[in-house]
Amino acid sequence: MNLLDAHAETLREFDEAVHRIGAGQWDAPTPCSGWTVRDLLNHLVSEQLWVPHLLAGQSLAEVGTRYDGDVLGEDPVAAWESAAAAAREAWTGPGATEREVELSFGRSPATDYGWQMTLDLAVHAWDLCTAIGAGQPISEEIADQLLTELGQQIQDWQGLGIFDPPVPLPVDAPAAAELIALTGRKPG
Repeated sequence: MNLLDAHAETLREFDEAVHRIGAGQWDAPTPCSGWTVRDLLNHLVSEQLWVPHLLAGQSLAEVGTRYDGDVLGEDPVAAWESAAAAAREAWTGPGATEREVELSFGRSPATDYGWQMTLDLAVHAWDLCTAIGAGQPISEEIADQLLTELGQQIQDWQGLGIFDPPVPLPVDAPAAAELIALTGRKPG
């Protein structure tokens, strides 16, 4: 599975979860410590808003703080839909995956950024579905691909405050459970 296909699948998974959020669930806790459902969605919308800028070659300084704080407004689902559509359009634009982008740790190939965004969508789709009781959304194919592309990086990121320590699992655990456990979450 290539990056753009994996990204499309995880974006769809997250989008489906967003559309399952019930009216009384916005303040529900998520597996992300200290984050409610609304906080989690705000994080993902903010990340999607950055994509067109970074893929267009803008620096972090040029984008600045415009996406700090609440980016959801009065209609969180509409904010998600708009940001997700713009991000997807940027990813599928001519040459988008052949570029370099500026990230917090320096310049990086856009493909590396794309896999990181795909991981973030998948893991946070799981977080969101867990919070609202919607079931596990990550396909085994996506989980396998993310483990192949980023498994070592996820392990390297341990201790940097990105993820909690890995959760032990049986050797024969499915790939989706392995991915979730590797990011410090306890699969159901």
